[in-house]
Amino acid sequence: MNRLTFIAAAAALLCAATSASAQTPAAGSGAAYPAKPIRIIAGFPPGSGADITARIIGARLGDPLGQQVVVDNRPGAGSNIAAEIAAKSPADGYTLFIGTVANTINATLYAKLPFDFARDFAPVVLTTAAPNVLVVHPSVPAKSVKELIALAKSRPGQLNFASAGTGTAPHLSGELFGAMAGVKMVHIPYKGSPPAVTDLIAGEVALMFSPSSTVLPHVKTGRLRALAVTTAARLPSLPELPTVAESGLTGYETITWFGFVAPARTPPAVVARLNAEIVKVLALPEVRNLFASQGIETLGGTPDHFASYIRDEIAKWAKAIQLSGAKAD
Repeated sequence: MNRLTFIAAAAALLCAATSASAQTPAAGSGAAYPAKPIRIIAGFPPGSGADITARIIGARLGDPLGQQVVVDNRPGAGSNIAAEIAAKSPADGYTLFIGTVANTINATLYAKLPFDFARDFAPVVLTTAAPNVLVVHPSVPAKSVKELIALAKSRPGQLNFASAGTGTAPHLSGELFGAMAGVKMVHIPYKGSPPAVTDLIAGEVALMFSPSSTVLPHVKTGRLRALAVTTAARLPSLPELPTVAESGLTGYETITWFGFVAPARTPPAVVARLNAEIVKVLALPEVRNLFASQGIETLGGTPDHFASYIRDEIAKWAKAIQLSGAKAD
């Protein structure tokens, strides 16, 4: 979280110091950008962390840009379907993709993809980050991480865990947990967190590592039981919930982040305009409070900061995949 905290602080300074021109030249024309609606492609279904982030920001981005901003959900294949559509869209600033940690995982998890996330996208801004929470169905006889590990060891290959899809942070969080704990669990992938959580609540699966925004409402109502958070330190919003690391798996840490990217070769002036406007939206008190109420941290920063972060994440998850032995289903 230290890197993310630094980026958030830098974003506050950037927002105070930056003023974008209202007349950004559109690519290949004399018209001012933007001259038509902007589409945000999300690789996960409505209600997912990616969708929530895209809609909260998109709803407030239209006014300063003077155009409608619409969210286009294209779930499936751990967001690879949506990423391919976005990567092959015109590089004119009218198509954005809400990239997530899943995209940096997929860069290694999949042997071959029809796009390269680092090469085929121009980073715009790192927007938000959310901890993953380890939750179990109330019928699972484990009230702590240590009890869950003991249960899994007594039932090798019998406990199943849901995820938002192969290659997503919830998937790799589970694989990394199993590798570090020395237990074997069965992965059940879904097309996004919401349908996975639905089956978890129904008792169709035993547990899940899920973004906090998706499961906390169900934890509060008692339909799910939270055992731990996956961040390095406890969360101020959930001080009573221990981390996985302090529960016995020293060094364990995963997080789900979200950020906007555009097709590669999008004009730098357009990227700069989008970055400046989105950073301003992220600084709005109502936006920060809305995200915070769902356990989501608002970030920001420059396109270069985000590009560096993406490179670091690809390298980190490559090591995690090697450690866990995870493979695309």
